[in-house]
Amino acid sequence: MTKPESAYDVVISGGSLAGCAAAVLLARRGARVALLERRSDPEAYKVLCTHALTACAYPVLDELGLVPDLEKAGAVRNEARWYTRWGWVEPKAAPGGPELPYAYNVRRAILDPLIRSLAARTDGVDLLLGHRVTGLLQEAGRTAGARAATPDGERELRARLVVGADGKDSTVAKLAGVPTRRYENRRFGYLAYFRDLPLPGGIGQTWFLEPDMAYSFPNDGGLTLLAVLPDKKHLPAFRKDLEGSFLSFVRALPDAPPVDSAERVSKIVGTVDHPLITREPTAPGLALVGDAALAGDPLWGVGCGWALQSAHWLAEAVAPAVTGHGDLDRSLAAYGRTHRRRLRPHQRLAVDFAKSRPFNPLERLMFSAAARDAATARHMHLFASRLISPLGFLAPRAVARAAAVNLRHRARGTGQAR
Repeated sequence: MTKPESAYDVVISGGSLAGCAAAVLLARRGARVALLERRSDPEAYKVLCTHALTACAYPVLDELGLVPDLEKAGAVRNEARWYTRWGWVEPKAAPGGPELPYAYNVRRAILDPLIRSLAARTDGVDLLLGHRVTGLLQEAGRTAGARAATPDGERELRARLVVGADGKDSTVAKLAGVPTRRYENRRFGYLAYFRDLPLPGGIGQTWFLEPDMAYSFPNDGGLTLLAVLPDKKHLPAFRKDLEGSFLSFVRALPDAPPVDSAERVSKIVGTVDHPLITREPTAPGLALVGDAALAGDPLWGVGCGWALQSAHWLAEAVAPAVTGHGDLDRSLAAYGRTHRRRLRPHQRLAVDFAKSRPFNPLERLMFSAAARDAATARHMHLFASRLISPLGFLAPRAVARAAAVNLRHRARGTGQAR
């Protein structure tokens, strides 16, 4: 039996990072929000994740008020260094200059319950656990609410706006008929947590092995995440002995972390098929945030940051309209433009790199210069943090500096800039 309809300004499907952030930010701007989460446990969390919040997410974490809680929980500020065939790229603050932008490495077992708890105690948010969206309500050619299966039966919730924050396999997007563009990822990935695994300087490391990849991130609780992302041509042999293959891959890394002296404290988990997904972020009466709108390549560790950013862009764009003080269609169009402008260029590069290819000429130029020049390394850090766009990363001034760095390197006779 269907229960009577409940009226909200916004119904959000998905009580993880994007959904909780959107609920809090919209409610603080005056909206009444129903936040639906299919799992019944408020402590539930996403297991398969890089557990990295890139620096682009810091302003949203700060607005949410989560920074002190993350620091208290032991989240690690995510400095990083990257191995390339030209040596290590090690971004450092300029002498006398500001510190490099950062956010945090933190396990989702800490982060997800933290942000869900924030949503639950935010005035204007009804956190509805055990609610799974099964249908969308339609009215005059637009989405006007959602139908949900609950522990007490089916329920209908009407709203001016329905938000899909339900991941890359978004049920909301499917129910709304939003087209999905899938791009093949030619790498597979496995990860595990280790205790007592020292890293140089205590900071994260990424290995660009062209085309294989690996990274290690220190996290809260003295744990270190190790992840390997080889080309799929290695998959048949890798799966025959998962643990042995994983450890052998790590041992073979240049300046490899001492994995044999560390304690593995988790299973080795992963995915053999993780396509990149792009959807239009809006439709009449509907918006998508986080992975529901755009799921990138996990090797870049950008998913959590983009989830928080897209939630923030949505709240800023539509809050007046969903509370009855603006045109919702125009507000959704503004959100869609921001989302496409800020994330699509990054996604296009990720789609191309997911073909599991070596660096192209421009990438060789920039990475080789970054291994030799502190200013170029800082510039690369801004790009890796998604604080500048691909066009900003490849701005004429930056490319000219990289070329000059490599020419000086060649002139000194210390090797050619390949």
